Amino acid sequence: MSKKVDHSSAPDEALVRTAQRGDMLAFEELVYRHRDKIYARAFSMLRNEDEAVDLSQEAWVKAWQRLKQFQGESSFVTWITRIVINLCLDQLRKHKRQRAESIEQLNEESGGVERQLPVLTPNPTERLERSELRQRIDRALGQLSAEHRTVLILHEFEEMEYKQIAKVMRCSIGTVMSRLFYARRKMAVLLAGLKREELK
Repeated sequence: MSKKVDHSSAPDEALVRTAQRGDMLAFEELVYRHRDKIYARAFSMLRNEDEAVDLSQEAWVKAWQRLKQFQGESSFVTWITRIVINLCLDQLRKHKRQRAESIEQLNEESGGVERQLPVLTPNPTERLERSELRQRIDRALGQLSAEHRTVLILHEFEEMEYKQIAKVMRCSIGTVMSRLFYARRKMAVLLAGLKREELK
């Protein structure tokens, strides 16, 4: 029996400990388990497939390089998600510096963003409704500015506190709160509009 088969049934925590001792196969199993979520998070923030692929791959490289620093204060997936979020924020700042006005027009390709949202249900009709809701959420997110989209993702999907969001976005807590208020209001309007469109 190969090591790879052994790794496939190990919990994340055991894989991390093994990978920290230099076992690349254990790390590859972690990549295999969580790559879709990390890509989805990058895409939800950047709205560009190529950049999301590049930055999610960069996040895995950084995770391998920094793995010995991971102490297990949070889950491994939370830790790697924070790495990709920081890379995405840096990329968004770079875009803003390069093209101050064009950040609103970032690619709005759709690709099953938020695939990690729960969809497992024995009711096929409910599954379809949830899938349609995720698509509406994805379309609406694409219409928010990068700042409003990011603060909404960090708070609603990553469940980060205002203080944490302010730190990673390099702004005040008041700015975070006002952006979140605006983003929620805009999302509600957009989602209602998209639902009306689908009912026509």
